[in-house]
Amino acid sequence: MGRLTGGDPSLLRRINSAVVLHALRGSDALTLTDLTRITGLSRPTVEGVTEGLIGGGLVVEAAPEEGETRRQGRPARRFRFRAEAGHLLGIEIGPHRVAALISGLDGRIIGAGSREVAETAPEDERLDKVRAVVADVLRRTGVPRSNLRAVGVGTPGIVEADGTVRLGTALPGWTGLALGERLRRSFRCPVIVENDANAAAVAEHWKGAATDSDDIVFVLAGLSPGAGSLIGGRLHRGYGGAAGEIGALHLLGRGVTPEHLLSTTDEPLHPLDEQAVAEVFTLARQGDARAQAAVERFIQRLVHDVAALVLALDPELVVIGGWAAGLDGVLQPLREELARFCLRPPRVVLSLLGEAAVATGALRRALDHVEEQLFAVDGTVAARR
Repeated sequence: MGRLTGGDPSLLRRINSAVVLHALRGSDALTLTDLTRITGLSRPTVEGVTEGLIGGGLVVEAAPEEGETRRQGRPARRFRFRAEAGHLLGIEIGPHRVAALISGLDGRIIGAGSREVAETAPEDERLDKVRAVVADVLRRTGVPRSNLRAVGVGTPGIVEADGTVRLGTALPGWTGLALGERLRRSFRCPVIVENDANAAAVAEHWKGAATDSDDIVFVLAGLSPGAGSLIGGRLHRGYGGAAGEIGALHLLGRGVTPEHLLSTTDEPLHPLDEQAVAEVFTLARQGDARAQAAVERFIQRLVHDVAALVLALDPELVVIGGWAAGLDGVLQPLREELARFCLRPPRVVLSLLGEAAVATGALRRALDHVEEQLFAVDGTVAARR
């Protein structure tokens, strides 16, 4: 795949190449006249840059539109961005399943797959499932592994810049796991590992409920909730990558964990036992008083956790995802309580991406990495569409 940074004799040419490539990537096909008008560059400059991009494999001459030859004789040459010049993977590694999405360089998803995995599975077994689902998606889409340009991964835990999971209590053997290094053995391209709630926040901003908002909080709601936030459209991880770990708020003078709050007995629920959680909510809907009290306690804690982030960040929008997003009546209590606690209550909506949010965000992180290569000029990244 072509690369616009380094090795080119002219900085101006690299800038012009980025501008033309941006224009082509945002359209189906453009003529030289179209490109001259859109970019503001001269026709000879556009023509030279376009030929260079064709030589780099990023642009190809498009077929004439149907009927154009008959109407005008020799049609104007049209060019398009080669989304198929490379492919990207987005991977989710969760307690109960692993999933993968694949796209071209334009971010359009062309394939998907998932497999269930036991919550008690050790790290090697979980990673084997990841490799299996990736191999299946590549086979079904006909994409060679060598054509992958970047892989994004979303996983529970606090993730270091190199992809090491510094703390990951949701998955067995995850704390201290060099996840990025382990996965890079399976690919010949960069692997970017991201916290799952952060990835989901990115996904909702890209293709979900937050496309019109740049200051958002995404809550991955469950027994051990997490959150990701975007400030000014940029992902906020915090100094050590631990921003949004609202599942630890019960440690601040409130020792009762969510597992106890949602229990209808004296025994806490297992944090990963989704079936037990579902039974509590089913009983609550059926009128069971103990279950209704447990659900009320859980929602109240969730409200307090979300309010802590809202007070600190003042987002425009809060998006609720995770399995709690499917709970009946969770939105109204959140809205009412946030109105009580917060100086300026945000809008509160449910995720539009559902269980695809984490993998979609991981795919976007892979696309971000490739875009930095495509549009960077001496380390300066052009604005993303």
